[in-house]
Amino acid sequence: MKDIAVNKKAYHDFEIIEKMEAGMVLTGSEIKSIRAGKVSLKESYISFINGEAFVKGMNIAQYKDATYNNHDETRDRKLLMHKREITKYHSKCKLNGLTVIPLKMYFNNGKVKMEIALARGKTLYDKRQTDKQRSMERAAKQAMKR
Repeated sequence: MKDIAVNKKAYHDFEIIEKMEAGMVLTGSEIKSIRAGKVSLKESYISFINGEAFVKGMNIAQYKDATYNNHDETRDRKLLMHKREITKYHSKCKLNGLTVIPLKMYFNNGKVKMEIALARGKTLYDKRQTDKQRSMERAAKQAMKR
C-alpha cells in the first residue's frame, strides 16, 4: 500500500481512540489528480448527514489536463462505509464529544482508501506532555545506541 497523503497534524492535535478504513466516491479527474499527489488532508473532518458519511474540507487540486467537466477542489466527498459503522461512529460523536478525522489516504488494490479515526481533541497541556515524552524517548534511544 502506497500512502498518498498523511495528516501528521492529527496526531499532534488529537488523541486517537479507534481507527477504521473507508472507501471514497470520486470522479475521474479527482483520481488522476490523486495519482499525481495533489491532495491535502489538513483541516478536513468527517461529517454525518442523513445516515451517510462525508469528508469536508479535503482539498484535491484540479487536474490540469481535464476538460470543461473538472471537479470542484473542496467539494464534500462521500465515504463508503457499512450502515452499522456509520451509526456507531455518529452515536459516539454525539454522546462523548468526540470527532472523526481522516488520518491518511492510500491505494489498496488500485482503489483509493482513507483511514479515519475516532479522536478526542488535546489541550495545550496534553500536547506539551506528549512532546516532552517523545523527546525523552528519543534521548533514551540515542543513549542506547552509544
